Amino acid sequence: MNRLYDFVRRHPGWVDGFWGFVWLISTFALLGVGPPDSPYLGSQAGAVITALALTVALAFRRRAPEKMLLLGAATGLFQLAADVRPIPSDFIFLVLIFTAASRPVRWASRLALAASLTAPGLATIRWQDPGEETLAGTIVSTIFITVMFLLAWVLGDSLRTRRAYYAELEERAARLERERETQSRIAVAAERARIARELHDVVAHNVSVMVVQADGAAYVLDTHPEQCRTALATISGTGRQALTEMRRLLGVLRGDGTATAGATDYVPQPGVEQLADLVDQVRDTGLPVDFRISGTPRPLPSGVELTAYRIVQEALTNTRKHGGPDAGARVCLDYRDDALTVLAEDDGRGAQRELYEARGADGLGQGLIGMRERVGMVGGELLAGPRPGGGFRITATLPMAAKP
Repeated sequence: MNRLYDFVRRHPGWVDGFWGFVWLISTFALLGVGPPDSPYLGSQAGAVITALALTVALAFRRRAPEKMLLLGAATGLFQLAADVRPIPSDFIFLVLIFTAASRPVRWASRLALAASLTAPGLATIRWQDPGEETLAGTIVSTIFITVMFLLAWVLGDSLRTRRAYYAELEERAARLERERETQSRIAVAAERARIARELHDVVAHNVSVMVVQADGAAYVLDTHPEQCRTALATISGTGRQALTEMRRLLGVLRGDGTATAGATDYVPQPGVEQLADLVDQVRDTGLPVDFRISGTPRPLPSGVELTAYRIVQEALTNTRKHGGPDAGARVCLDYRDDALTVLAEDDGRGAQRELYEARGADGLGQGLIGMRERVGMVGGELLAGPRPGGGFRITATLPMAAKP
């Protein structure tokens, strides 16, 4: 049974041709065994032409439904003109109307509906026999046939609507899948950008501290061994801190659950509570930093805390790079009712304009760009540029709660 069903689905044209042949044989049988007073005696040639035309229309209705509907309409008009009374093959008209209504071509569906409404009435008027049935019987018979034609059209139109609905569901599912893939790519790109910013902050700050301490240790190696030892200890501690943060970032990149590092490698993200340690570390490099907190400290969203820490870290790193000799820095956290204001400035010579207006003279600068991206992610505002009297100033306003 399943094989027969598969065959029918693979060869629908053969099935239509088979049923057309059945109706054709039925028509030939009616013409051959009719009584001497059969109404088909004078129109057998017309009946044969009608049956053959309808058989062809049924066999090719799936390949060319609109053309076969026109062929059926022409056959019906020929049947009326040639006075060919209804024959078994006329059942094919119902199939043609159903097929036209089930297709998305609207003019063909409207033509099929018009034929459904008019064909039974025209047939009744053309072959009316007043002596055989009453007027009421004729009206009832015409209405019954009209309802059959309309039912065929309604079934076809319902099938068309259902196909369109399923096609819309499939198109929507495909669109959602494409959108999901796009969102996944965007999320991956955003995560890569975030990790790139984290790596930049870790490498730029810690390596800068290590370079400064190494230069200082080399300078006092012979004259002040104790200071050299202190500088080497700072280099060691800074290097371990950098390795710890890089392990955490690499663990995020790996993300396969097979990491064997201990839980201590994955330390929490730094926040405002670690700013004092950061400032002390910078002071050890020889850069004087004035650190102040105004307002009432209170818990902050983790994103705001990380952003504040990275802004101060990047600002102090830039001061060491571009501030010049005898530069001093000032860091201030101002807790307001609805926002945290981070101020980081120095009184050195400051960075060149191209280093904060674009990506740097070599096109590779990331510090201030990363700051703006971080501040934008938490819905804040960032101002960066030279300050009056010399030096550089960075001011960030970070909302306490994420904006909707």
